[in-house]
Amino acid sequence: MTQTKESMVSPVDRKTGYEYEKGAKFVAYVSSYTRGSGKKYGIRVYDVDMENGYLYEKQQIQITNSSYVTISKNRKYLYSITDFGIESYKIGPGGDLEKINSASINGMRGSHLSTDYDNEFLFVAGYHDGKITVLRLHEDGSIGEICDEVYLKGLGSIAERNFRPHVQCVKMTRDNKYLLAADLGMDHVNVYTVNRKNGHIKQCGILHSELESAPRHLKMSKDGHFLYVVHELKNIIDVYFYHEVDGAPDFEKIQTVSTLNDYHAKGSAASALNFSTDFKYLISSNAGDNSVIIFKIDHDNGHLTKVLCLPISGEYPKDAALFPDNRHLVSLNHESNTMTFFNVDLEKGLLVMHGKEIEVDKPNCIIFHKLLKEQA
Repeated sequence: MTQTKESMVSPVDRKTGYEYEKGAKFVAYVSSYTRGSGKKYGIRVYDVDMENGYLYEKQQIQITNSSYVTISKNRKYLYSITDFGIESYKIGPGGDLEKINSASINGMRGSHLSTDYDNEFLFVAGYHDGKITVLRLHEDGSIGEICDEVYLKGLGSIAERNFRPHVQCVKMTRDNKYLLAADLGMDHVNVYTVNRKNGHIKQCGILHSELESAPRHLKMSKDGHFLYVVHELKNIIDVYFYHEVDGAPDFEKIQTVSTLNDYHAKGSAASALNFSTDFKYLISSNAGDNSVIIFKIDHDNGHLTKVLCLPISGEYPKDAALFPDNRHLVSLNHESNTMTFFNVDLEKGLLVMHGKEIEVDKPNCIIFHKLLKEQA
């Protein structure tokens, strides 16, 4: 019997309106620091229990200081930061990881990495040395040669911290035309063109953030029209409308929102920035205040409306993410070495802790991955 499009999807929660394919299986990849803990395993793979909003560990990957991981746009490969550069993995049956190769970035350990939308290049952000590294990717997922290395220059406003560039995040626009680099030290986002033949990048624009705000992470909306930039020190998210004018990128700031409640702990620092799987919500977290904030996204104008901002029962939430059903949330608590879990009611703006916390040394990043048919 032929299945209709309607029979292939199943409403998970009518309150959120989110749907996903029947029988879809998810795994979660969690990266963590190994420095000082004496542990060898910087990446953990978990089966996702969607019904109960919980994770069950199934594999550990030996890698040092996996500060960030990313998945290729064709969803076949995972790439990770390591002390020795970067490593690539094939996503195999059940989501298990099989190492392909490793490569040097010819510098200090990176802080973030991402691919372009054609899976041709890998971009690595260097917080410690203020460098952007571009590497070639091969069809089999392996990492090739370095195509370009760009050291950012400048002098920031605070000698104690912002005295030099710190590239915290690199991300392509969804039309695959421009590379964005958040410079936490210099309080701006650089915009680059990418030469598709040789992988060289050239600066073509700059987005100035507020002084001493420290732009940390970037996200582009699913339709590619809106850019979201979270700022660590001022706990704000700037929203930009992106389009091209006469063949050049143009970013117009249209909104600024706080990641905190009016009442909050002093010394807070914004950290995470994640979309829900259906791109209807944007999630951020606040260290110091130890809270998570969820915004609803207006897809017509890109504006954010706060749904909730509540505590996460842990210290220094480096990352936080909604489960793919939008009914549960996990927080990665860097300083308390835990992952904590919550039931979420997005209509009522409620967050209720459930289940036992999971111990993970210095967790830093989580990605939910829907398995392809050949991976399931």
